[in-house]
Amino acid sequence: MSPTTRRLLGDAGERHARRHLQAKGYVFVAANWRCNAGEVDLVMRDDEELVLVEVNTRRGEEMGRAEEAVSPAQARRLLAAADAFLAEHPSLDDRIWRIDLVAITLDGAGVVRRLVHLENVLTEG
Repeated sequence: MSPTTRRLLGDAGERHARRHLQAKGYVFVAANWRCNAGEVDLVMRDDEELVLVEVNTRRGEEMGRAEEAVSPAQARRLLAAADAFLAEHPSLDDRIWRIDLVAITLDGAGVVRRLVHLENVLTEG
């Protein structure tokens, strides 16, 4: 898959994830926040809790389910990116926060066939 195709797939997944979370009452804060440690796909608020969201999107499940795709190295990058986000946004650093995963499987036409939202998937230590 070319980098452009991968980016388009990721963008589509992030749009689906954002709509899904907003339908659940989450409030959008930021998208595609980048730092040296990596990227946070979505930053949302769930009531008073800050939620940093990793979105994994796949076309089909031949290579496994999207929620199975977070490696230990990626988990470390996500935690480091979360710390960096909070350091750069001191007005938010006193909030309770968590990292969620939204795993999306699309069919060939880009229609969501499966969406799984897993809360608090990573903890430090």
